[in-house]
Amino acid sequence: MRFSRRQLLLGLAGFARAQTPSDWRNIATGFEIPDEGYCDQPYIVRTQDGHWLCVLTTGQGVEGERGQHIVATRSRDQGRTWSPLIDIEPASGPEASWVMPLLAPSGRVYVFYTYNNKDLRQVNSNSSNTARRVDTVGAYMFKYSADDGRTWSRERFEIPMRKMRIDRENTHSGDVLFFWGVGKPVILRDGSAMFGFAKVGRWGQPGTMIESQGCFLRSPNLLTEKDPRRIRWELLPEGDEGLRAPKGPVSDEANLVELSDGALYATYRTIDGYNCHAYSRDGGRTWTPPAYATYTPGGRRIKHPRAANFVRKFSNGKFLLWFHNHGGEAAITSGNWEYYRARNPAWISGGVERDGHIHWSEPEILLYDDNPDVRISYPDFVEDRGRFFVTETQKTVARVHEMDRSLLEGVWNPPAGPAAGGIAVADRMPDLPNLAGRGGFSLDFDLRLRELTAGQILLDTRGDRDAGLLLETGSRFNLRLTLSDGTRKSSWESDGGTHPGTLRVNAWQHVTITVDAGPRIISYVIDGVLNDGGAARQYGWGRFDPALADVNGRPNPTVAPKLFGELRNLRLYKRPLRTFEAVGNFRAELTR
Repeated sequence: MRFSRRQLLLGLAGFARAQTPSDWRNIATGFEIPDEGYCDQPYIVRTQDGHWLCVLTTGQGVEGERGQHIVATRSRDQGRTWSPLIDIEPASGPEASWVMPLLAPSGRVYVFYTYNNKDLRQVNSNSSNTARRVDTVGAYMFKYSADDGRTWSRERFEIPMRKMRIDRENTHSGDVLFFWGVGKPVILRDGSAMFGFAKVGRWGQPGTMIESQGCFLRSPNLLTEKDPRRIRWELLPEGDEGLRAPKGPVSDEANLVELSDGALYATYRTIDGYNCHAYSRDGGRTWTPPAYATYTPGGRRIKHPRAANFVRKFSNGKFLLWFHNHGGEAAITSGNWEYYRARNPAWISGGVERDGHIHWSEPEILLYDDNPDVRISYPDFVEDRGRFFVTETQKTVARVHEMDRSLLEGVWNPPAGPAAGGIAVADRMPDLPNLAGRGGFSLDFDLRLRELTAGQILLDTRGDRDAGLLLETGSRFNLRLTLSDGTRKSSWESDGGTHPGTLRVNAWQHVTITVDAGPRIISYVIDGVLNDGGAARQYGWGRFDPALADVNGRPNPTVAPKLFGELRNLRLYKRPLRTFEAVGNFRAELTR
């Protein structure tokens, strides 16, 4: 029997996974969705026959090359195996891209996509490279399937779009429209259908889409009208401007959900180091002013680069937010925006409604790859018979993963009490798990410092060859944890400064430090707030050397030998605590 190179690589990957303790968050453990080479935006609907229908953008080249088109594939076993690809638009035709599916109550499946209807081969641009990219121009089209995605309408139907200022001022003065959409349309409680997308103004470098605004298309009769020619559409918001960022020129990839009272909530990305959010109380006709997203109304900003920033609502009325939990304004490197990168790991926050707004939990790592340079993006969330799944892509491989239900319950319904399993650390240090596995550990304690001078030791287990842990105060009025196996060392510090989640003097504070050997990340939760770097750092979390394995040191640790303050309730967890567990420990301390 002969095997293709791809089959051999998949076999080797499977063998490697079998040799390493499994972590469902590692994207290599997921099930692959078929593609032609390049693959993007794998979105799923559960059809009336109970099976999954996935649509995606694919092609034999890289993103934007000729032959890019849209396809469908079906799964009978919740994404473990898939049917051969079904063309919705052929690779031989003009570029068809960024397909988004909607399942109507009738069972008909609609897909909406950008179609290079004039078959342009070049557009006006300030660079020859982007001038040849024609996959984000043309007309918004839709097709439909009446047989659960097995076949698709021969005819495609255009969605009319009125021009706005950003169109009239684009590189073709509005004669050519630049736009694309991500995510999935939503069905609103008034029976209408609606989806978000981005209009593009200036086109070229840096970043290809130099200027963009968030917009929406809403249809009042898509779900009831059988004749696709009679489906009506409205472009929102009203007026000449779409959703914008408070500062930068980029405001794209608008995502949409409906709240319980009929209000709309949208997220969208920027190049400012934060994602944005907006509310509409009138069906999308008007929106709240440009504002960066916050965890709570008026609270801490959510850090995020120029990457997919998705929001989803589930049958329980709760929400998930997908983002990357790091910021910093986009630097221009080699003629492009630097912050298209750094999409690993992917983080989520759980959202609940309170008084007409969504309140978001502290972040949790959802997915990661062992290679930090791998970019994980454009997810879809699938709820099917009480189980929850997520898809993602790295542009060359798309996969589906089942999510751990306990993680979702934790971000939606955080525990009020402490996490079980903590071992007191005093005269003897419990054995630490080997970091070569997919586990890790957490240190959890209460601290009150009279001063924040550097070098105060809280915990020292270093022994032969300097192997062990050293936890001390750092030079930025913070904490620093150093891991050593006697040959290699890795350190990471908590945030300095005065923002939430930093150290203070003369006040009891709760601290959880987690060493997560899956994504190889050290993180700090101080007073229930996960460090995000504040104004001084792009990240609040940091990676440690992947070669670190055994960081056990002396069994008799040194605990707070000359501390200008007090340390109490020092505990070790022989597993990495989730953020919501660290928050639960903090809340439990408040009630003591």
